[in-house]
Amino acid sequence: MNGFVYTPPQTGLSILFADDQIVLADKPSGLLSVPGRGEDRTDCLINRLRAEYPDILLVHRLDLDTSGVMIFARTKSAQGFLGQQFEKRLTKKIYLARLWGELAEDTGRVDLPLIVDWPNRPRQHVDLETGKPSITDWRVLKRSASETRVKLTPLTGRSHQLRVHMMELGHPILGDPLYANGEAAAHPRLMLHADSLKIRHPETEVTMTFAAPCPF
Repeated sequence: MNGFVYTPPQTGLSILFADDQIVLADKPSGLLSVPGRGEDRTDCLINRLRAEYPDILLVHRLDLDTSGVMIFARTKSAQGFLGQQFEKRLTKKIYLARLWGELAEDTGRVDLPLIVDWPNRPRQHVDLETGKPSITDWRVLKRSASETRVKLTPLTGRSHQLRVHMMELGHPILGDPLYANGEAAAHPRLMLHADSLKIRHPETEVTMTFAAPCPF
C-alpha cells in the first residue's frame, strides 16, 4: 500500500433501505467504510450518510476496494442487536466475484485459518497453528477461458477472508491490489461485490434480505 493515494469516487449516495432503526447503502468500490488515518481520508461512506442521517452508527465494514451492501444502525439498541447477529454468524452474506483462471470444480469449501501478516499488514495469511477459523463456500456461476465468476458465502467474517481464500485456491480475485499479480491484478477495480445481506430487523425481528446490483 506504499504510495497509495486515496481518490474516492464522487458518486451520490445509493440508499437501498432506510427506516428509523436501520439504513442500508450500496458502497462503491474505492470509498472507505469509515475514516482512515489522516485528514485526506475523512471522506467515507459513514460520513457521507451522516449528512442525511446524523444518528448513523457503524455495524460492520467492507474493504475499501469492495463494493456492495452495508448496513448501519440508527439507535444504540439496533446497533447492539445487529452486532450480535454478525458476531454469532446469524446473518447471511453473499458475494459475487470474478476470479483469475478457470476453476475446475463447480462447488467447494475453503477451510483455512487466517491471521494478520504483521510485517506486511494489512495483508492476512494462512496460519494453521495460530490463525482464527475461517470458512468460505463457493459456487461457480460462469466460466470463460481466462476467468471464473463465482458466488461466495463466507461462514466466518475474517479480514480479507474471501481474497486470501481465493488466492489459496490458486485463483485470486481479479484486480486485487494485495493478493493478485500480473494479468490478474491488471483491472480497474477489485472484482468483489457484496451482493446481498440477510438479517433480522432489530425492532420487528422479521427476517429481511437486501441486495445491491452488481456493477461488473
